[in-house]
Amino acid sequence: MVFLPSPGQNSTELLEAYRDVDPSGGTMASILICDDSPLARETLRRAVATVPGVERVRTATSGEEVLRRWSGERSDLVLMDVRMPGLGGVEAVRRLMVTDPAARVLMLTVAEDLDGVAMAVAAGARGYLHKDASRAEVRATISQALTNPGWRLAPRPRRPVEANGLSPAPSPSGSPPPLTGREIQVLEGMSHGRSNAEIGRELFLSEDTVKTHARRLFKKLGASDRAHAVALGFRWGLVR
Repeated sequence: MVFLPSPGQNSTELLEAYRDVDPSGGTMASILICDDSPLARETLRRAVATVPGVERVRTATSGEEVLRRWSGERSDLVLMDVRMPGLGGVEAVRRLMVTDPAARVLMLTVAEDLDGVAMAVAAGARGYLHKDASRAEVRATISQALTNPGWRLAPRPRRPVEANGLSPAPSPSGSPPPLTGREIQVLEGMSHGRSNAEIGRELFLSEDTVKTHARRLFKKLGASDRAHAVALGFRWGLVR
């Protein structure tokens, strides 16, 4: 299942809207799939190869390989596994954004991994895609990500589970801390992967003011950084 619709748009409407879209706009696109599972890489490669406008599909087995190859083999879109041995998908996204802030990344997950996806989106990923998505869903997702440069999808899992897909993810104990309206707005901006400067422009605040709100909400949430804050925000239902 892929969680793609914008507010007011359901999955069926999105699939219909992108059924015949050439995501490249006439320019052939390249996709890089990063997953440590050979079967997952091959299955997804075959699905991605059916997307109109996609000329080249490369694969990588680790986050380290993506970073090592990026300077010479930049792709229009990266599909990155959230959980991998060594350098995991979340940290790989963080480092890739430092190298190339314009890189477009979708996270791959086998379960509704709330924390992993939330942290990846906060680090700069555009959204996520389930590995068992149908070819129609893969096509719609990639079309959306390639066609709309500013498109981002915050995770909205229905059944948060642990990375192994078995145990329900625990909710933070007690009631959520009383964030101010402005702090929630800042947290929502973080959940969409926006920088402090971008959040400031959206809220008509200076970057320093955004940083002040961020420090306060980190303290209230008990978060060590913005990715941790976003994950807690989704767990508590403070952001959607």
